[in-house]
Amino acid sequence: MASKAAPPTGARPSHTLYCSNLPDKLQKDDLKRALYMLFSVYGSILDIVALKTAKMRGQAHVLFRDVSSSTQAMRSLQGFEFFGKEMKITYATTKSDTLAKLDGTYKQPPPPEAPAAAQPNSLQQSIFSGAPGASTAPGSTAPLAPPPTLDSTASAPAQTAGVKRPRDESDDEKEQEAPMDMDDEAMEESDEE
Repeated sequence: MASKAAPPTGARPSHTLYCSNLPDKLQKDDLKRALYMLFSVYGSILDIVALKTAKMRGQAHVLFRDVSSSTQAMRSLQGFEFFGKEMKITYATTKSDTLAKLDGTYKQPPPPEAPAAAQPNSLQQSIFSGAPGASTAPGSTAPLAPPPTLDSTASAPAQTAGVKRPRDESDDEKEQEAPMDMDDEAMEESDEE
């Protein structure tokens, strides 16, 4: 029985290195700074992409100016213990957007197409195409009454519109004042001094 060939450890040499098994507890800025300090010894770094999403946590892409620098960095730092975890480095399989922009070969990805579920079906069209408040239930075909109008001549006499009603107070309420508390008198005396 023939033995299986070992899977390739990486793609063809590239400007971009894919680093995995990185500590995911570090803040994004701290991780980028530490990777820059570590990899900048081997050559000029154009970009470091480290995302903290659930899918990309513990991974980063380091973009070098030239392929020889990335190859040298990969050989030297493969298996390097980085914040207590053994770093795994391979060449990136796709070309970096930053490098493509520098080369002039960058193409904007097309916007994602709307899934078929986003197209309205006949039920949705029947519900949303009618007037607001219109019933779609079968059997409710009774005509609705017209909305009320704001005709002021028919509803109320014009003489009462906008007139304020007088307040009903008895004469002894007007002349009487509320008795003052003893505590209030002491405060008034202290203010005068």
